[in-house]
Order: sequence, then C-alpha cells, then structure tokens
Amino acid sequence: MGRYTGPICRLCRREGVKLCDKHKCASVRRNYPPGMHGKDSHGKKSDYAKQLREKQKARRIFGVSEKQIQRYYKKAVASMEESGTELIRQMEHRLDNAIFRCGFASTRRQARQLVAHGIFTLNGKRINIPSVPLKEGDSFTVRTKNKSMPLFEHFAQKKITPPKWLKIDVANLNGQVISKAQKEDLEGSIAPEMIIEFYSR
Repeated sequence: MGRYTGPICRLCRREGVKLCDKHKCASVRRNYPPGMHGKDSHGKKSDYAKQLREKQKARRIFGVSEKQIQRYYKKAVASMEESGTELIRQMEHRLDNAIFRCGFASTRRQARQLVAHGIFTLNGKRINIPSVPLKEGDSFTVRTKNKSMPLFEHFAQKKITPPKWLKIDVANLNGQVISKAQKEDLEGSIAPEMIIEFYSR
C-alpha cells in the first residue's frame, strides 16, 4: 500500500480496530473516528458507506494496497470456495501475516518490515517480499545471523498459540504452514461478504 507516514492511531480510530501495539493507543481514549465531525457524526450510513468502510478496514488490517485487494477479490470470485472466506484466506496466507500470527512480530506492520529487511528465509532462501503467498509445507525461519537480535532474545519464553494452520518451532525460530487456513482461523473483525458486495456493484 502507499506509504502512510501519519499517526497510526488515527487509522485505529478510523477503522475502530487496534492496528498498533501501543499501550496508550488513542482509540482507547477516543473511540470515535478522527476529524472535527468524528464525535458528532449522526445519521444512518448507506449500504455503500458500510461496505466501503469494511473494505478499507481489511486493507489497513492486512496492509494491502487497493490493487492487491482487487486482485485477491478476482481470485476469490473465480475459485470454487466461498468467495468471502477465500478473500480473507488469501490475505491470511501472506508471509508477513504468517510471521505476525506466529508471534515473531507484535504487529503486521512490524512483520512486513522484518521481511522487507531480509530477516527471514522462506524454504531456505532469503526473502524480502512481504506479500508472498504461502502454501501447505512452506517453512519460514529467522536467518542465523539475525537470531541474536534483541527482538528474538526472549522468544523461547513467550507463550504463543498460533492458529491451527501454522506450527512453530520456538527453539529454532521457525514457522511452517501445515494446512489451509479454515474459516474459524481467519481474522474475525472483518465481514468479508460486505467487501464482496462492494466490488460486485
């Protein structure tokens, strides 16, 4: 997605979901949209407005661009799976999201940065593309030279419960895709059917 350089908590407030790892996130104290009319907004939202907000929420949660989410939508509609579930599954199976789900990063933004800096290998090869789609059997590992980073210093003491489609080897800082993400393992704060309706207009 285009690089956003503004305050991340503004996006947390806009979408009504915590996107940062700050203890004093502005969305906790001001749980209404940003802007001069955020607190006093009235009136019923149109179906289009609700669908647009849901689409924007999904984009900001997973950190994808408009072009990327449109591509995921086209693949989801063309697949034999339920369109909404398949749409979210494609974003769940991104490398940066899998790294976040395994607890190697505290946010998806941090996971994306780690991948972009070449901290991880995918199936034994160094990778720096956060959006790479993972399939069953793929394995990602922190590079040997980076295992001493402060970020991973106490990783073995963390209590991490990954989703069923992922497996973690805490000692070797390794994660593996063991199956396809099922509906119950997907991001629960998004209503994918509204995104499908938005693009089907």
